[in-house]
Parts: sequence; C-alpha cells; structure tokens
Amino acid sequence: MNRIFTSAALCAISCAFAANVFCAEEVRQKTRQMERLNRGVVAVACDSGVFISWRLLGDEDPQTLFNLYRNGEQVNGLPLAGATCWMDAAGTPTDRYVVKTLENGKEVAASPQVAPWDKPYMALQLNRPPLSVDSTIPYRERYRAQLAGYLPNDCSVGDLDGDGEYELVVKWNARARDNSHAGMTDPVLLDAYKLDGTHLWRIDLGINIRAGAHYTQFMVYDLDGDGKAEVVCKTAPGTKDGQGNSVLLGDDDPNADYRNGAGHILAGPEYLTVFSGATGAALATIPYNPPRGNTLRETWGDDRGNRVDRHLACIAYLDGVHPSVVMCRGYYTRAVLAAYSFDGKSLTEQWVYDSGTERDTKNTAYGQGNHSIAAGDVDGDGFDEITCGGACIDHNGTLLYSTGLGHGDAHHLSDLDPDRPGLEFFDVHESKPSPAGVELRDARTGELLFGRPTNVDVGRGMAADIDPNHRGFELWSSASDSVYNIKGEVISTKKPSVNFRIYWDGDLQDELLDGTKLDKWDGARAVRLVNFADFGARSINGTKQNPCLSADILGDWREEVILYDGNDPSRLMIFTTTIPTAHRMPTLMHDPLYRLGVAVQNVAYNQPPHLGRYIGN
Repeated sequence: MNRIFTSAALCAISCAFAANVFCAEEVRQKTRQMERLNRGVVAVACDSGVFISWRLLGDEDPQTLFNLYRNGEQVNGLPLAGATCWMDAAGTPTDRYVVKTLENGKEVAASPQVAPWDKPYMALQLNRPPLSVDSTIPYRERYRAQLAGYLPNDCSVGDLDGDGEYELVVKWNARARDNSHAGMTDPVLLDAYKLDGTHLWRIDLGINIRAGAHYTQFMVYDLDGDGKAEVVCKTAPGTKDGQGNSVLLGDDDPNADYRNGAGHILAGPEYLTVFSGATGAALATIPYNPPRGNTLRETWGDDRGNRVDRHLACIAYLDGVHPSVVMCRGYYTRAVLAAYSFDGKSLTEQWVYDSGTERDTKNTAYGQGNHSIAAGDVDGDGFDEITCGGACIDHNGTLLYSTGLGHGDAHHLSDLDPDRPGLEFFDVHESKPSPAGVELRDARTGELLFGRPTNVDVGRGMAADIDPNHRGFELWSSASDSVYNIKGEVISTKKPSVNFRIYWDGDLQDELLDGTKLDKWDGARAVRLVNFADFGARSINGTKQNPCLSADILGDWREEVILYDGNDPSRLMIFTTTIPTAHRMPTLMHDPLYRLGVAVQNVAYNQPPHLGRYIGN
C-alpha cells in the first residue's frame, strides 16, 4: 500500500528540505497519498573507489541512522547521521553493499544487496520493436524510416508492481510528426521495464493514434491507492493492451483505419484508457472528453488537426487526498480540461472546464495554454490547481484567473521567491508584441511581479537557482542575453543554456542540463561538469534536446539522467552522480510538487520538475 502523509507530515517533509526555512502553511486535517519506496541503494565504481548512496524517506525521522556493509562487514564506525552517501575508498567492482536502518540503536531493516556499476551509468537493455513496413507509405519515406527505426523517446516512472522500486515506462516513436506537418507515422508503443531489464509488457496504441509530442501524454501514477501505479493515456480502435487484447467500446471496429491522406486522424472514436502497471492489461476505457466535434474550424480554429490534436495531461490531488488524472485538449484557441478519478475498476468524471470558442482572454483560458501543463497547490488550500500557461484552473474545475498574455512554450512552478508567501510561476509567451513576453507572476492570483516586453516568439525560458550570491531563483530566456535575479534585476549579461535544471554536484544550487551537456554556473559563465555524449548517450525530441527522463529515482536526493545509447538505440543509459554531498535531504519524490512535475515531464515540450520549497543558500 502507499504511504499516507498527513498535512502535518507534509509540512515537516517540506521543512526537512530546508531546516532553516520557516514552514508557515496552516496544518490541515487532510492526508495525501504518496508512494512507499525502498532505500533505492545505488553503488558506482569510480576512480576514488565505490560511491554508494541511498534514500532518506519523506515520512521517517530526519535523524534516522544507518550502517553500511560491504560483503557483510560494516564499513562505517559510528552510525551514519549525515548525508545518505558514502565514498568507500577501499571498494572494488566485485564488492556487494547493503544499507541497514537503525531504530533505538538497533538495526531493524536491511536494503537489498547491490553490486557496483562498472561504468558511470547503468545500461538498461530494451526490447527494441521492429519496424513494420506499411505498403501505403511512399518508398522513399519507408526507406528513411527503416534507417532510423523505432527510437526510445519520453520515459516515466512508477512503482508498477508494488515492490518499492521504480519501474520505467518507455514510449517508442518512429517517424513522429508535429501537428503542423503532414505525413504518416508508425504506431506508438509503450513498454514497461524493471531496472534489471525485465520487460513487463508492451502496449500498441495502433494506427489511429498519431506519433508526436502533442498526441500521447501518458500518466504513470498510482491512482487507486493500491501501491501499484497505473498508466493512463488516449487510445482508439486498433489499440492493443499489454496482454494483446483489443481496446474497444461497443461495436467499434478494431481494424478500422481513420487516417486521412495527410496522415492526420480527424475522425473515428477516441478513448481514455487506464492500464494496469503490473500487467499492461486495460482496466477501464471510456469515451475521450472532449470530443473533436463536427466543425473543427469553428470549434478549434482549423480543420487540419494542428489545433484539435494538441493534448496535455497531468496528475493533481483535487480533493487534497487522492490523485486524479486531468486530460486537456487544445490551447491555441479553445481549451477543455476533464478530470477523472479511478477506484481500481471505473473512471469517474469529476468535472469539465471548457473555455468556449469566444476569444475572451481575461475571463477564460481561451488561447492561454502552453505546450505543457503544471499542477500544484498554488492557493494554499490543500488542493491542487492546474496552471495552463497564462491561465489557472481551480481544483473544482472553475477558472481561478487568466493573465491574457497568451500561449507559450516553457514555464516553471515553484517557490521561486522565498521571501514572498506561496508559489510563483515563470512563463514565456509567443505573442508578438507582448507587454510581458517574459513574466514572473504570483501563482495564486496571477499578479505580475516582473515582466519584460517582447516582440518575438519567446521559445524558451528558464527559472533555476544557479547563483548562491542571490537569494531565490534566477530567470533567463531566449529573448535576452541577460540573467535576472528574482527581483528582475540584471545580474549577468551572459547566460547559460535554456533547457533543464538538475541537482548533481552536491551543493544546494541547480546545475544545468542541455541535451547531453551538464554545466555548473559560476556566476559569470557555465563550467562543463560532464558531457554524457562522451559515453555515447543521445538526447531526444530533436531541437528540444531533452533527456528521456530526469528525476530522483535512485540513491540520495540528487537526480538521475536517462538518455538513450546513440550507438545502440535498444539501450537506455541511466546516469547518477558520484560526487559526495554534505547535505541530508529526503528523496525529492516525496515532495508533492516535485512528484507531480516528474509525472508530467513527458507531456508535449518537456519541462524539468521543481521542488515545492526553496532550499538554496
């Protein structure tokens, strides 16, 4: 079963991330379902010996003590009360390690035994799907596709079998297309793997689900509280679950082909399906809401699929206790969000928000959506809201506010300014011209805190705490060569990459991940820490240059980077840091905002997760 965290416990967890930060939230009599994880011990052979790290859990005593064993012999002297990592200078790749937990001076639990990785990464062998040959596709296009074949794309994690260890769900794409481009794609496949390489199942979404960043948003999360994560996504006739069974409603034809000559799917049934994380079997299927409707141009803005097939999804605790899945269609014009709960058997619609088709940008979410979505408790009431670019939907499905600043790409939700109450939201917009194409706002009210006028499509924006000389996050974007502090003041006229943030080197500042390059900002320039391409790794999503996943899935509170092997696309490469840290913190996955950010990372234009608390200098 999952852990159940009381609000008081969540408050304590948040404070544990920054012992010197006062926790001011009102303690409410609510509980929030969270994952029950094991120690996640990882060991890596390196030049200094063997580096071992493990999880501190969010609901255990922050002062919990540990002992570390190598080949059955205790390595440490006094019990370990500091950071949950250890550099074993005498360790070798043939050694085996176990971490034991102490209570009242006695060892009460032992982790599974682990062997050190012999490289800076773990190679996870996948079952790469063969590329089927569709005779209806022009020969030249088929030939190019066969050269590339299926490549690993976005990944997500969840404890699919309830053993306390994360499993990976991998999306496979071949000849993926953006909505604005015509052309056939190959069926999207979802695979599940244990970290030892065991292939659990494969879901084939079929020919009536197009491949691309904006179509299949798959949520991996334990929705019914049984301790095992489910997988939720949009399906259609032709979809086969992880047991090889057709996913169908009524008399729908499993062999129907609804693709038009341009490769778009603008007709035919659409479903929402929950699959078992353990087996891949379809557990519940309902009609997808909202439907396309009969008049695409009048309803969505065009009739070629560029707007109607822009999909988003997220997980949100709408009642403050149980996770719900929220599916969204549209954001350039009309935007519709539908929230569902799952009780282990049935999907139940909780509410639907519809912006309507009229351009009312201050009183609806019309035209305000981003190429991603964020969920979190922005108003401090214990319930999660959904922030859709320039608009925010309250936990009950009503509009909380709209800024009217329009559609954008990148955004960041966190406690960006620790000297202000609550969370802040950093967003960039495509509108030309815009009074605030780069903007920082109060996430609860939408109040503009800092805005920079722009006359360009601001494609990328970044918020991360990279400079210890300035309290709070730093902000920068593709629209400027400057880096701003959280008060909107220029602190550098040079800027680092505008892509992902990550915890890697052991201090409390963010590092920067751009494609395969991981850098440290020293206040004036970016210093390269590692280039994963040196080991053959590649990023995904073309110019977006994202990792397959970046999240705290192993070891201590630093984050792992998952990329694929450019020399062998049937392998994922999981990188973890071997740099010691002096800081003890709970696993980031027990921070509620961070966990929701990991769940939504695969959606459309991937965005990095953030903690719900400021932990910087």
